[in-house]
Amino acid sequence: MCSPTKRTQWREDLQHLRKDHIFSKKVLLNCCLVRRIITWASPKPKDSVEDELELSTVRHRPEGLEQLEAQTRFSRKELQILYRGFKNECPSGVVNEETFKVIYAQFFPQGDASTYAHFLFNAFDTDHNGSVSFEDFVMGLSILLRGSIQEKLNWAFNLYDINKDGYITKEEMLDIMKAIYDMMGKCTYPALREEAPQQHVEVFFQKMDKNKDGVVTIDEFIDCCQNDENIMRSMHLFENVL
Repeated sequence: MCSPTKRTQWREDLQHLRKDHIFSKKVLLNCCLVRRIITWASPKPKDSVEDELELSTVRHRPEGLEQLEAQTRFSRKELQILYRGFKNECPSGVVNEETFKVIYAQFFPQGDASTYAHFLFNAFDTDHNGSVSFEDFVMGLSILLRGSIQEKLNWAFNLYDINKDGYITKEEMLDIMKAIYDMMGKCTYPALREEAPQQHVEVFFQKMDKNKDGVVTIDEFIDCCQNDENIMRSMHLFENVL
């Protein structure tokens, strides 16, 4: 469980970035789960052989550490730390959506995080089998924390593209915005107006929908983000989170 001090600090960070583009908030919110996993991963004097044995004791057996190290931008030690935390949260080796929601909701007790957690879960569940394995988790984290700007923006676009048809519609963006505002609950100051999500969507599309066809493509999304100073700054916030 997060300490009150840490939770207060994260809320202050979120409030500080409230004036920025929504992507800044999204990066911060994603890392709440990262910090949760790391908190559980208390360092222990175990050697690599014992860590390999740990990988074989769960019902779902992840790839070996060497293969995951080659596929991600994490070191062997970082993978060991992440795995210990993941195993503590998810002893079976996988996490389903309901468990994911329970974990995520603990960071936002004054709001309703279930809808945003649903969207985030689907972004991590890349093979759409209804569960997130350790491999899925570290692959996503590798992009969010260590990926190139292009990779991070592709990941963000995939989150917003709810039906995965290659376009972000106003309806999809409104669903995401409402989910984020619901999750923030009473954490925001001043209090959010009811029309705030819709207004944010209109601003988003005015900036990104270059050809005014009512949808945002991946090219439009990346081009706009790369020219937004706030978004680019948010790309680097958690590169050293581990």
